[in-house]
Amino acid sequence: MVFDTSKNGRGGSAGAVTTASSWTPPACYYAPAWTPKEIGAQMRQVWESSAPSHEWALDSQNYFVNGDPYKNFNEAKADKGYWWDSFVTEGREADPASQDCDERPFWVDKGAAAPAEVPQAITSEMLAQLAYAEIRVPSTKVDLAPRDATKVNLPTWAWLDTAEFEPVSVTASVPLLGLSATTTAEPVSLTITPGTDDAVTYPASGPCAIRNGRIGEPYAKGRADGTPPCGVKYLRSSGDSSFKLRATLAWKISWTSTTGQGGALPNGTFGADQDVVVQEIQAVNRGR
Repeated sequence: MVFDTSKNGRGGSAGAVTTASSWTPPACYYAPAWTPKEIGAQMRQVWESSAPSHEWALDSQNYFVNGDPYKNFNEAKADKGYWWDSFVTEGREADPASQDCDERPFWVDKGAAAPAEVPQAITSEMLAQLAYAEIRVPSTKVDLAPRDATKVNLPTWAWLDTAEFEPVSVTASVPLLGLSATTTAEPVSLTITPGTDDAVTYPASGPCAIRNGRIGEPYAKGRADGTPPCGVKYLRSSGDSSFKLRATLAWKISWTSTTGQGGALPNGTFGADQDVVVQEIQAVNRGR
């Protein structure tokens, strides 16, 4: 298994998206792993370290060497296929599902499908799912105006530099099979969570949509009393503290493959918190 992450999200603030469902990539799978020479060396080392008459050793020697069903590790077909073995997805080692791939190594000829009784044999869709687990998207910190502190009942404009939020992708491939799949995450909308119930968000419908490659709109002088296309209005001050505004970007996930197959995967979100100070508007009382 090889991952190409050259088009993935970068930086220490990048992270994995969170899905609303309980969906996860496969915990284990089977893929080409050994040539006859390689698995032969591996198994002989194991046999040498165990009792020669041990039941497991005798059984595996029959399986790989003595013709039940393979003879001499299939060395006679060395250029015609590969031994497939099980792999556990990184980070899923403690998952009970990782134990589902308990078949011993098996032979598959080049160009042939894995045995039908092995449902976890690698496919282009499984590759796409494994690539999904490697997707990293940039942290979502929005620009705000006013920047340092806003006022009660004053609309605060929010926007994102969309140059930092272009689609990201990861390609997973099995070179021995000439098989690969690319999973792509594309930003679709931004949701502002003010950090207090005493606030109004813009737009009233909820998420700020991406329009013409832009999320929200930078504040321009003279528009302080206008309604921002994306933003928030706080209805009370934060006192001596601040509110934790959370900006969450929704990502649409899809995949394509060298087999021509493709489609949608569960969409995800990724967000970040930032402090917002909200002050009371000071009224000036001039006596006569």
